[in-house]
Amino acid sequence: MPGYQTQQETVAIAGVADLLIRCLLDRQQFADPLGEAHRLGISSASWPLFGLLWPSGAKLAARLALRPVAAGERILEIGCGLALASLVGHRRGADVTASDCHPMAGAFLLENLRINGLLPMKYRHGQWGVPADTMPAGTAPVVDGLFDLIIGSDLLYERDQQGNLAAFIDLHAAAGAEVWIVDPDRGNRPAFNRQMADLGFDRQEERLSHSLPDVDPALPAYKGRLLVYRRASGRGAR
Repeated sequence: MPGYQTQQETVAIAGVADLLIRCLLDRQQFADPLGEAHRLGISSASWPLFGLLWPSGAKLAARLALRPVAAGERILEIGCGLALASLVGHRRGADVTASDCHPMAGAFLLENLRINGLLPMKYRHGQWGVPADTMPAGTAPVVDGLFDLIIGSDLLYERDQQGNLAAFIDLHAAAGAEVWIVDPDRGNRPAFNRQMADLGFDRQEERLSHSLPDVDPALPAYKGRLLVYRRASGRGAR
């Protein structure tokens, strides 16, 4: 027994075949026998959050399902959790790299690729605010290189006064890159918007609600927004 319980859920995203997702049974699950999560700063309370399906993740996956697949375009999902959006993009033939800081995220991604009959895809450790050379031994290879589209969902759940998330995005955003963040109206959004603006990103916002016919109607009601950032004219990748 792995020390935690799981279940499988079928997720319907318009435009792609349904995905079967192995996820944690509930928010009460926890297993860190070797202290891997603890060494990465992940508490017992936050440990199960990576392994649950969230409405914002479904919204992000639904939006990516509508984006035409472009040859040569590199996509990075940050804070991917169960990587629903990455799996949708991968199934459609996009060049996607999923990333998360949780030590179990890569293993869950491997299993979800297997049960859906999908080819392997890239996974990297992505943890903003922590230097790569301080990662514990055994951590997956870290995110590197530049990407044309960086995506994430519900990333603004805690205060980030140092702007670590914005700096991480800036580090990996190619010239002309676009950034999509689906946010369920978190209170930390204004500070993040300022940090991105300071780094040379313009912003557009689109209100999202569960009335749009793009996700499984069985999911809970949703209110939030899609934040789209683009590098301002004349600003290149760092």
